[in-house]
Amino acid sequence: MTEGLVRSESPTEYFRELVESALHRQHLAAHELTSFYLVNLLSGFVNFDQSTAVETDEALGVRFVKALGAAGVRQRDELRQVGDRSLFISGFFSDSLSRSLVDVDYYIQLGESAYGSLARRGDAALGDVFDELSAKFPAFVDILCEVSERSALTSNTDLLRLYEKWLRARSRRSGDLLVARGIVPNASVTPGFIQ
Repeated sequence: MTEGLVRSESPTEYFRELVESALHRQHLAAHELTSFYLVNLLSGFVNFDQSTAVETDEALGVRFVKALGAAGVRQRDELRQVGDRSLFISGFFSDSLSRSLVDVDYYIQLGESAYGSLARRGDAALGDVFDELSAKFPAFVDILCEVSERSALTSNTDLLRLYEKWLRARSRRSGDLLVARGIVPNASVTPGFIQ
């Protein structure tokens, strides 16, 4: 029997395969629960229910500051939303941030801080996951970038943009992609050099 053109698998199964292969390819060790968290994060954005979403035009930085001022479950939920959105935007839409007011490095710092704050709250169930997400945030952004590319949602064909991305975030994966294309990134160049 031949395999069909359309695969019948859930978003969770699809993203689990992509996340695990990206972790393996990039030689990133992640706890199983952290890997599972990433898969659920991606599945959640695929199955996003807009009817239950809270409409807000507030910048993530403003939401982060408000979350820090909140307490209890509300603080945890808001910090988690900021961390999750920062990770998703950084991984899936970093190319579209190139000419916006804030670049990928803003979202990386915001996500690291949000997850770090969650880890310090001492959450028994996910404290270690948030700690790992905070400590390895740029590496997990690279994982989501690869998942995005393998999902055919973005493309890194523009070498200049890839170099700018490496320059701003110092992403190991972007550096590896540049080297694979014959360009050795210059670590002495600062992000302000390219305008």
